[in-house]
Amino acid sequence: MELPVEAAQAPAAIKAPLASSTSSRNWSEPLAFVIMVAVLAVAPLYIYPMFLMQALCFALFACAFNLLIGYGGLLSFGHALYFGWASYLAAHSAKVWGFPPELAILTGTLTGAVLGVVAGSLAIRRQGIYFAMITLALAQMMFFFALQAKFTGGEDGIQAIPRGRLLGLIDLNDQLAMYGFVAVVFLAGFLLIYRVIHSPFGEVLKAIRENEARAISLGYKTEHYKLLAFVLSAALAGLAGATKAIVFQLASLTDVHWTMSGEVVLMTLVGGLGTVFGPVAGAVVIIGMQNYLASVGEWVTVIQGVIFVVCVLLFRRGIVGEIAHLLRIRL
Repeated sequence: MELPVEAAQAPAAIKAPLASSTSSRNWSEPLAFVIMVAVLAVAPLYIYPMFLMQALCFALFACAFNLLIGYGGLLSFGHALYFGWASYLAAHSAKVWGFPPELAILTGTLTGAVLGVVAGSLAIRRQGIYFAMITLALAQMMFFFALQAKFTGGEDGIQAIPRGRLLGLIDLNDQLAMYGFVAVVFLAGFLLIYRVIHSPFGEVLKAIRENEARAISLGYKTEHYKLLAFVLSAALAGLAGATKAIVFQLASLTDVHWTMSGEVVLMTLVGGLGTVFGPVAGAVVIIGMQNYLASVGEWVTVIQGVIFVVCVLLFRRGIVGEIAHLLRIRL
């Protein structure tokens, strides 16, 4: 029996818009990445490099957090644990053990990964608010340990951290050299996250986020995937924290305080949860407010709260999420 002409042509009609949508998605993210790289290349000519380096460190931190919540559906209220302790270990290894900057940052990254294994193994046994509360409790416990430990310097922190020479060749005391190194670290971390998101592993993570019971029924060991995502997110957060310690030559209690965990949540939500470039935009906005509105003192926190409320009410997808929705592209 022959199908009607309309029925025979239906698949082609369906495939056409799908192909168009797929092609737009194929070019939108690479184009956005090229634009971002171009902006990073020329930005030091117009903007203070220290601000740019701070923004890049926090952008990487927010991207790491977004990998966990935006694609794994796991809300952590304790990501300052990995960011802050990585900064402490990187600072200590550079100042006391005499490590070069690349090894100091690697030490911080491994610290974040190890803490991620320990905390993640405990936290992923629970879901929802229980998962979030376990991560917060572990972070607070380690905050009080940092307050009492001698090698962290207590309330004074670890100061005057030497930047050293990268690979024994490049003097990182030069601002532009330091900026170039931070930009490379950020782009490497960003590309790694992008690759993970678009890999089969990333697709499984999205499936777990949408319906974990169905993923289990398909034979996936979801706890293994969630733990790996948690450790990867913690390691990248550690990379951001360690880099920040070398940039600012300081590791302090601020880096491990619960407010740091709150800030990275704010950055991700303002920029766009579950988008690739959203956390970067969110970090730039929040760090920009902290720097350029510093003259208003404590009112910065109030202004951040107002902006957060406005974004939740008017831009529920975040800044980048709304732009992607309006242009019907993926960012």
